[in-house]
Amino acid sequence: MSLQPVIERATDRIREKSARHRAEYLARMASMRQEGPARGALGCGNLAHGFAASGTDKPLLRGKVGANIGIVTSYNDMLSAHQPFETYPALIRAIARANGGSAQVAGGVPAMCDGVTQGRFGMELSLFSRDTIAMGTAIALSHAMFDGMLLLGICDKIVPGLLIGALSFGHLPCVLVPAGPMPSGIPNKEKARIRQLHAEGKVGDEELLDAEAASYHAPGTCTFYGTANSNQVLMEVMGLHMPGAAFVNPGTSLRDALTVAATERVLQITALGNEYTPLCDIVDERSMVNAMVGLAATGGSTNHAIHLVAIGRAAGIRIDWDDLDELSRVTPLLARIYPNGSADVNHFEAAGGVGFVIRELLDGGLLHEDVRCVHGGSLRDQARQPFLDGMELKWADAPAVSRDPSVVRPLAEPFDAEGGLRRLQGNLGRAIVKVSAVAPEHRFIEAPVQVFEAQEMLLEAFRAGLLEGDFIAVVRGQGPRANGMPELHKLTPTLSVLQDRGHKVALLTDGRMSGASGKVLAAIHLTPEAADDGPIARLQTGDVVRIDSDAGTIDVLVDAAQLAARTPHRTDLSANRTGMGRELFALMRRAVGSAEEGACALLDASDRELSQ
Repeated sequence: MSLQPVIERATDRIREKSARHRAEYLARMASMRQEGPARGALGCGNLAHGFAASGTDKPLLRGKVGANIGIVTSYNDMLSAHQPFETYPALIRAIARANGGSAQVAGGVPAMCDGVTQGRFGMELSLFSRDTIAMGTAIALSHAMFDGMLLLGICDKIVPGLLIGALSFGHLPCVLVPAGPMPSGIPNKEKARIRQLHAEGKVGDEELLDAEAASYHAPGTCTFYGTANSNQVLMEVMGLHMPGAAFVNPGTSLRDALTVAATERVLQITALGNEYTPLCDIVDERSMVNAMVGLAATGGSTNHAIHLVAIGRAAGIRIDWDDLDELSRVTPLLARIYPNGSADVNHFEAAGGVGFVIRELLDGGLLHEDVRCVHGGSLRDQARQPFLDGMELKWADAPAVSRDPSVVRPLAEPFDAEGGLRRLQGNLGRAIVKVSAVAPEHRFIEAPVQVFEAQEMLLEAFRAGLLEGDFIAVVRGQGPRANGMPELHKLTPTLSVLQDRGHKVALLTDGRMSGASGKVLAAIHLTPEAADDGPIARLQTGDVVRIDSDAGTIDVLVDAAQLAARTPHRTDLSANRTGMGRELFALMRRAVGSAEEGACALLDASDRELSQ
């Protein structure tokens, strides 16, 4: 089917505004390509260092014959999502060897968990960990030993960071290799119910810990549809996974077979063969549009309003929140996965999964079908589901009919006419709101604000019984330049309690909420942030603010002259400068751009340097 006009128009606009940056990027990538194995350009001493510990692979590496694949891994054994990667390098090396190539772990990158750091000081390093991962990926690949790369990562900042770093080596082919979600635990709604009861003081810590441990209980990603699992959908829609790799559970034969297939495929698409498929050709304007549509169609994470911008910029592509808003408004919501429903990602996969959604969007003219994919086919081939026929990996078409219409639906019968990711703008600036889990009656609010300088101040006010009536909670001084833009997901149970008591409440912040933004209206990522003297810094408790997510507006109902005459409030951030490693990230806080620019210190600094 031909593309819908809005999709075509958005793509053309992105292509036009990206033209200079994209051309410069592609020229750099073309200049990095070379004939023969990459290690052939190394001097003898350089090469000897590169294969000294390579055991049985040493003769091949020394002989400069065959492709050598660089593995960049986010393995650690503290976090459930990354623990399965422990065994992947050995399997990858064996498969590469059997196919006439070799593979080496080029380096490891840190993988932190927002679930562990939520509401803690460590959360202030979370967003900047993405840039750290990007730099770690670049350092790993800088040895110039590699003809292709396999990126082992899955969670919130890890996949964007790996991809941003890898795009600096976009002349190489690249396959993203996930580990899959843990099996389903207690229902997510039950977990949320216990959290809310705990916020009200109706259950104790032991009951809460029991519920959390029953939810997060095994190797694999968390099963709710937050940033980690949104990552996996985006990698599928962008053609960077082997088809259907996203939601196959760890420790299964099918999971191993997909890792084998990824290894075999990356060896086939290096510049040494006839199917050369560099990363820079896969991540283009069309695939970025596909990513935004896929995010909207599944009710994905608000964090990708930041991450997709940064990924695009790493490839010379300029997208912004207007693009995301326009595409989301014409993309029907096809999935209900917690927090936008009761199902988890295992239920989603069983009902038809990513393949079903991709096929429906393609049939409706909402995705570019002619993008390049790592598997060599079109995006239509990505809409397939893997299975084992004995020991042989095969793919079948996604089911023609949803196996569970309460979880995934066809384009003709969507859950909603649009995806629900919207851009707000007004005299307070620009922000992002996700309404796919917000009931229609809660999508508009006009109420006085209560201003807080930290999320703990709001929680203390709640515990003291000071939060009554309708209000908008303003939590400012939480932007990237202030303190690294932490998630404020710890506020979700408290605000949900107040809403359930009949109060009209909402959140307004220059920080992030969570990939699992829920049923309370939250205008987040507000830019300019308070640390840049944005209008949020001039708000005072009692000011009336209007957030209209349907109209896409966010305004304070204060006379413009009166607002401008106020002295911007300076949040005291001295306590956020040290402790838990925060002192090491001062350079990033100073260099980082706005949330709408991707909040990426690396790319903003690079742009400034290149323009001088």
